[in-house]
Amino acid sequence: MAGTLLCLSNLFSQVVNGYAEVTAIAGTTFTLGTVDETAHTFEDDDWVVVMQMQDNTLGDVTNTASFGDLGSINSAGLYEIRQIDSHTETAGTPTSITLKNTPNNTYNTCANCSVQLITFRAYGAPDYTTTANMSALSWDGTIGGVLAFYVDGTLTLAHNLDADLDGFRGAGPNAGGSAGCQGNSNYRVVNQNNMADKAEGIHKNTDANYAAGMGKILNGGGGGGSHNGGGGGGGNFTDGGRGGPGWNNCNPGAGGLGGVSLSAQISVNRIFMGGGGGAGEGNNNLATDGGNGGGIILIKANEIETGTCGGLSISANGEDIAFAGNDGGGGGGAAGSIVLEVSTWSINAACPLTVESSGGDGGGVNSGGTHGGGGGGGQGVVFYSTTEPTTNVTTATTNGIGGCNNNSNPCNSQAGNGTGVDDSGVMDLLTGPLPVELTDFTAYKVDDHVILEWKTMSELYNDYFNVEKSQDGYSWESIDKIKGAGNSTTTIDYSSKDNHPFMGSNYYRIKQTDFDQSVGYSEIRRVDFQSQQAIIYPNPATNELNIITANSAEYEINIYNSIGQRIPVNKQFDNQHYILETTGLSAGIYLVEIISNNQKEIIKITIEN
Repeated sequence: MAGTLLCLSNLFSQVVNGYAEVTAIAGTTFTLGTVDETAHTFEDDDWVVVMQMQDNTLGDVTNTASFGDLGSINSAGLYEIRQIDSHTETAGTPTSITLKNTPNNTYNTCANCSVQLITFRAYGAPDYTTTANMSALSWDGTIGGVLAFYVDGTLTLAHNLDADLDGFRGAGPNAGGSAGCQGNSNYRVVNQNNMADKAEGIHKNTDANYAAGMGKILNGGGGGGSHNGGGGGGGNFTDGGRGGPGWNNCNPGAGGLGGVSLSAQISVNRIFMGGGGGAGEGNNNLATDGGNGGGIILIKANEIETGTCGGLSISANGEDIAFAGNDGGGGGGAAGSIVLEVSTWSINAACPLTVESSGGDGGGVNSGGTHGGGGGGGQGVVFYSTTEPTTNVTTATTNGIGGCNNNSNPCNSQAGNGTGVDDSGVMDLLTGPLPVELTDFTAYKVDDHVILEWKTMSELYNDYFNVEKSQDGYSWESIDKIKGAGNSTTTIDYSSKDNHPFMGSNYYRIKQTDFDQSVGYSEIRRVDFQSQQAIIYPNPATNELNIITANSAEYEINIYNSIGQRIPVNKQFDNQHYILETTGLSAGIYLVEIISNNQKEIIKITIEN
């Protein structure tokens, strides 16, 4: 596997995201289990990545070489960006998160599933220069494995970004023992001395009967079999390589099978961590672990540039495995996935950039007799939203190399390499879920009309918006059409007005249309003209203003002058009655804003001296 380039100024690496296990989902509310907010916290109005890490994907469970084949992909690998509306905490730790909008994808929680939320961290105002290496929290079977952030302006790289070895975990070797050559049998067995363990993949294995044996488990490599078989390499975009045959050139071979290729399922909207490598089988306590797969990197920026440093990398590589003794070598970890939603690349020749998602090499055997080297890990994927940059940028997705089955030099007996053509996992001109969707859509009445306001955090191929209105929430008509920005990486505010609302309930939504005529819709907002949230008196007012609200909940009440400046006033509150002191206000027209339960009403008042 090609090594990453290091800038001399990179002295340490930092995890920058927060992570939360999702244990249940009801509509837009996610119940949380394990939470790690060491590096970043989950807060209202912040953005998160919703990602299905594992799902119930296991197909064939027979004790044959077909064990571990894919059944249904279900929701494994799906992800999207959403905004937090609210959250609950116990002792300072989030226990649930409610999103502003319903997710586009269906996410599954089950015994064989893993769903997590990752903070989609914002940097810059709008530009940002890195201050240290950034990395993902290593996957622990529940959370981690993803580095994700966005920069509205230009991201200047002065450090490396990596999710190397942070993906699905490689398996540990067995405690020792052998039962002679056991090739072509024992593809799924319980953990035992004579069969090494399988690695992790996109199906969370909870069945003890499937823990060990030569069969892969989806993209996790199979364990080496008796006697001294090598572990299979992990898979991602391509298959992992099969482990070496075992002592003494066992026939049929006892090497673990490589993790499966997921290339038919992979898209810019569905990505995976690299599968772990299966462990080598040992009888002298000299076998090696399987390698960890690479994690996932999600970056959105208007531009990425470099200065002067000697060389930098963005990488999600799988783990290389060192030489074993005279037992089986572990399989290399598969590479992970990188998604780069970046409009412009300005990479300095004095600081070239390597973008890499390459499989790890399998472990070799340090013995004159043929044992079992570990299979090489499969390559990962790199997605570019633009044409693949080539000026001072090198992009690589290479397969890991199988370990040598003995210590011959040059190697005369080798475990399988990761399969497929190197660099076939590089794809460009593809746009995924990283553009943040339309957000903060509000509708509220001012006197006899309705104001509608929304914003976009970014836009991609956005042609126009239609403001749609309904009296019953089912039949819709367009009342306004507003041109979109096309492509943008900055926040843009939009507004419209309905001068002729219905008496009674009015429903509003925003329909967004791309240049290719694909459409999306906002959440629905309702404005009610048959009753007010509050009664205000006297109007005109002099010394004080009384507000009687519709219920005893506490409302947010603000006063603005004619040029939109918020005016601080003293307020008293008793049950449903607010008293605002207006003695110090100049004579003129003011707007009183009343907010409760995401409903906003603006009432015009007059102040007289």
